Amino acid sequence: MGMQFSDLDLSGTYSYADYLKWTIEERLELIKGKIFKMSPAPSTSHQRILRRMSQTLGNFLNGHSCEVFIAPFDVRLARKSEDDQDIITVVQPDICVVCDPSKIDTKGCVGAPDIVVEILSPGNNRKELQNKYEVYEETGVKEYWIVSPQDKTFMKYTLGENLKYIPSRLLTSGDFVSTLILPGFELNLEEVFKDV
Repeated sequence: MGMQFSDLDLSGTYSYADYLKWTIEERLELIKGKIFKMSPAPSTSHQRILRRMSQTLGNFLNGHSCEVFIAPFDVRLARKSEDDQDIITVVQPDICVVCDPSKIDTKGCVGAPDIVVEILSPGNNRKELQNKYEVYEETGVKEYWIVSPQDKTFMKYTLGENLKYIPSRLLTSGDFVSTLILPGFELNLEEVFKDV
């Protein structure tokens, strides 16, 4: 019989090596060694946005060195070393774009993706969002995109020269998203939020 979520000590601190041993059905993330349970199955709106954004990115990246990945896909944000025992943050962003092929291995991505996209669910809590913002910024994720299906809004945080995030203005339907990471790429938010 496999482990249950209730078998874990939520006050403990864990590594990626521990995470690999768990046989729990629920999807989990580790942020700075702490366990976060992911939301249950995403809503239809969440899935529509995920599909549209990943297709747009995937079509644009066809023939480029950058690749797009969608959850579930482990992103290990290493601090000290890339040893499983030393990694204490493992997240599963809804979408990530990785431009350095050496960061991709059989278990996912090790190191900061260039772009991370999180599509908010009613189950996302403030602590989880704050912690993710911090680890993405600290580990050098160049752009962090947050999409809210409920509000039909899009925020882009870009890593500045001082290694701190600079927020975009709040974008919504009718706006277009571009990024210096992918010159020529354009995301039409009217299309992203259609029927949401």
